[in-house]
Amino acid sequence: MAETKNAELVFIPIPGMGHLLPTIEMAKLLTDRDERLSITVLILKAPVELKSDSYSRKSNSRVRFIEFSLNHRPIAPKNFAFHFVESHKDPVRDVVAKMVRDESIRLAGFVIDMFCTTMIDIANEFGVPTYVFNTTSAARLGLNFHMQGLSDEQNLDVTEYKNSDAELLVPTYINPVPGKVFPSRFFDEDGLTMLLSMARRFRETKGILINTFLDLEAYALKSLSDDDKIPPVYPIGPILHVKAKSDDNKDCQEIMEFLDEQPVSSVVFLCFGSMGYFDGDQIKEIAIALEQCGHRFLWSLRKPPPKDSLEDPSEYENPEEVLPKGFLQRTAVIGKVIGWAPQVAVLSHPSVGGFLSHCGWNSTLESVWCGVPIAAWPMYAEQQVNAFELVKDLGIAVEIKMDYRRGSDTIVPAEEIEKGIRRLMEPESEMRIKMKQMKRDSTMALMEGGSSYDFLRRFIDNVIDNIP
Repeated sequence: MAETKNAELVFIPIPGMGHLLPTIEMAKLLTDRDERLSITVLILKAPVELKSDSYSRKSNSRVRFIEFSLNHRPIAPKNFAFHFVESHKDPVRDVVAKMVRDESIRLAGFVIDMFCTTMIDIANEFGVPTYVFNTTSAARLGLNFHMQGLSDEQNLDVTEYKNSDAELLVPTYINPVPGKVFPSRFFDEDGLTMLLSMARRFRETKGILINTFLDLEAYALKSLSDDDKIPPVYPIGPILHVKAKSDDNKDCQEIMEFLDEQPVSSVVFLCFGSMGYFDGDQIKEIAIALEQCGHRFLWSLRKPPPKDSLEDPSEYENPEEVLPKGFLQRTAVIGKVIGWAPQVAVLSHPSVGGFLSHCGWNSTLESVWCGVPIAAWPMYAEQQVNAFELVKDLGIAVEIKMDYRRGSDTIVPAEEIEKGIRRLMEPESEMRIKMKQMKRDSTMALMEGGSSYDFLRRFIDNVIDNIP
């Protein structure tokens, strides 16, 4: 009988809800699937407290957490991820060396966040493989690889596509992708250097875990799998942090009570992520659109953080200060303006019929899981190209403004917002039918015999087979 190999994986996420929470959920998923696996999650504490810091880290006995809290100099937000992770190389090396020395573990490899590629150097020092956890879409991953290839092999100047209607054929997208929806970092010298470096280093790894599933991104995943210059990809999603019920605080109870009173699929939910916010003029246009279209609504309205701050948006003490005069009174019967929202609980509620979203990938997966179609209003990071994929390639979203970028002078007028909401809330649209099917597919993917279930087993087998 062959010897059973036990394996210790070191997970290194970056701080922030969109990265840390899926990583922790994946760690629990892996250890639940195979008793030979144990996981140490290295928590790199941000210089400011983030909402993710308060996340409950209770798990099974084979997932543990080690926190690092370094004294940081202030870091410019646009360079935050790169410099922040780089500053942790020495302490990560030290703690892993201590684990190997004192605990006699069988170190099987590192699983790093997509922004932690510098940690590949540490894994190499220990002679173990590195795997990447890609928390964005498979299509977006393919865009990174494609742009890196064009830059290195054809000396393409990506900045020529800034604000451009010129289109580029990208292997992981069905339709040609216009330059105006490329991630903003492609047009920033430091950001472009970082993204191209990340793609080069991804190619050094043993495999790439992706928070997606086969039926959602079949085209993109086939393209990645067919490219022999890209490591094996493992679509193992949707990996979601889904609580059994919403938080039992007063605000959440009031939100659920409001939704309980609404007809099925009648409410449009407006929420723009943990870092989503608008300035006053745009808020007024949204309010006018909601009032004109007459649909029931639940609006998560957040206050912008101080300029150049790493802090998340906060709550308005009095939302009336930024809303049109009398708006709350006039819409009191059909709408509710709130602060932070229990997003999955809201999307799961039968009264919610549409999601006006920034198209962050975690929010997208939550919407798919709940079967709620999307009105795409991206704001930053890779959200514009996510919106493009959802609207053009997958047909499960309508567009508000696909090339919107927070910080620009663009104000989306109420008429455009109203038009998008009306299309979103059409009762028997093809988009709504597609999203209902995708909801079923997302559930099936995780069940025994489903695609993500099988890919997770392939990944575990890869880890066990490659223990040094």
